[in-house]
Amino acid sequence: MLTVSNLSLRFGKRVLFEDVNIKFTPGNCYGLIGANGAGKSTFLKILSGEIDPTSGSVDITPGERMAVLKQNQTAYDEFPVLQTVIMGHERLYKIMQEKDAIYEKPDFSEADGVKASELEAEFADLNGWDAESEAAELLSGLGVKEDLHYQLMKDVPANDKVRVLLAQALFGNPEVLLLDEPTNNLDIESVLWLDNFLANFKNTVIVVSHDRHFLDQVCTHIADLDFSKITLYTGNYTFWYESSQLALRQRQESNKKTEEKRKELQEFIQRFSANVAKSKQATSRQKLLEKLTLEDIKPSSRKYPYIAFKPEREVGDQILSVENLAASFEGASLFKNVSFTLTKGDKVAILGRDSVAVSAFYQILMGERKADKGSFKWGVTTTQGYLPNDNAAFFGSDLNLVDWLRQYSKEKDESFIRGFLGRMLFSGEEALKKANVLSGGEKMRCMISRMMLLGANVLLLDEPTNHLDLESITAFNNGLKDFKGNVLFTSHDHQFVQTVANRIIELTPTGIIDKMTEYDDYITDPAVKAQREAMYGGVLV
Repeated sequence: MLTVSNLSLRFGKRVLFEDVNIKFTPGNCYGLIGANGAGKSTFLKILSGEIDPTSGSVDITPGERMAVLKQNQTAYDEFPVLQTVIMGHERLYKIMQEKDAIYEKPDFSEADGVKASELEAEFADLNGWDAESEAAELLSGLGVKEDLHYQLMKDVPANDKVRVLLAQALFGNPEVLLLDEPTNNLDIESVLWLDNFLANFKNTVIVVSHDRHFLDQVCTHIADLDFSKITLYTGNYTFWYESSQLALRQRQESNKKTEEKRKELQEFIQRFSANVAKSKQATSRQKLLEKLTLEDIKPSSRKYPYIAFKPEREVGDQILSVENLAASFEGASLFKNVSFTLTKGDKVAILGRDSVAVSAFYQILMGERKADKGSFKWGVTTTQGYLPNDNAAFFGSDLNLVDWLRQYSKEKDESFIRGFLGRMLFSGEEALKKANVLSGGEKMRCMISRMMLLGANVLLLDEPTNHLDLESITAFNNGLKDFKGNVLFTSHDHQFVQTVANRIIELTPTGIIDKMTEYDDYITDPAVKAQREAMYGGVLV
């Protein structure tokens, strides 16, 4: 068990946490949520002992082990991949080193024999004989191919390094597991594998993630960081979100009687409990149904931006045709044999294991890059709005946000621009921030503002959810669902793809897979899986 007692953290006059008291118990997975800058990653660092709180304490049951997903990808560059994973269990790895050192001694003594015997006993108790096979199984489950297991970390691609560090955290069945954005850079198969792993994990997990579907799949509880406090709620992210929205509506409906509100709450919980897929979550929800009162649900202080895309003109029947498109980078093929026609109403999720290939595809369609082969043609009624993966080129100036956004607006009046920025949560002095000092999330909100002002009827979005907080992702998600034009987009946010896309196009090394279907059906369809394996040239995780 992990216990937090009277914990506070202050930076000067700024209070991040105040008198936080929580018990994280075995068998539960806690999703730690909060607005950007609220202190989620900082709280995990306090739990792991990386930084000290201003006051209070963090206590773990004696004899239990905590594992943390490391963020520094270069820390293990001189170690082989398999060894890096085993290093996640510090005591086991130390025993292995001590054993090897003793057995390598040229003057092996009787005392060395006694020590070696003691180490061998502890090694066996820690399941050391199965360490390499367990590490290899974790790596394979996360999509790290066997030919990489004995390579040095410095020779491993960046995307695989992320997987190795995740395997390191999962290794050895830790009693407490801390994961900060564990799904970053994972492909479809690896995320599904991690979903299943954590759903069956018997110990304590505390996870920070911007992937709402992932939080829904694995979490039994939500730890909400708000008002400098952390409040625990039973249920997954969607349950927390909808219950907080219900609480907000009920607070605003001052004329509604308490009994009516109580009935509404009970109906909400019953509806939600009926949709639960995982048994441990269903049990938790049923207990909540029996105990939850009106006083237990609270509206959140979160602010949601207003995101709505309104095309200046309706798109015609001829939208986009692509014929035999191909591109390469430094002699290696990114994609080839790409042919399709975009039709009215299509909202297409562009998938691909290689993010460079996907970005190159968008750049070609926007005329920023030349294709090696093939052609494409936009319909005469189309206007394109493009959100690139790398937006750094837009923020090199020291213009304030009012002047920055004015560049892209037909209406130049400052009150109009400020009103627009206000809807995107840049109000008052925030609107006078310099463009070149913005955070990643702030830049993305500015880019979305720019796109809304363009009035395009076809949107091309390359990883639009990167850097956004859950509130902005939710608002963006809703804005795209309501959009009347066409969309080509790429995102690692499962719920974003599932609720927006009605068509899937996957770029593979040998061609495309093109299906008129929802995302969940696409990734679970055995025929699609067989087709993907054939086109990628091997069995997928």
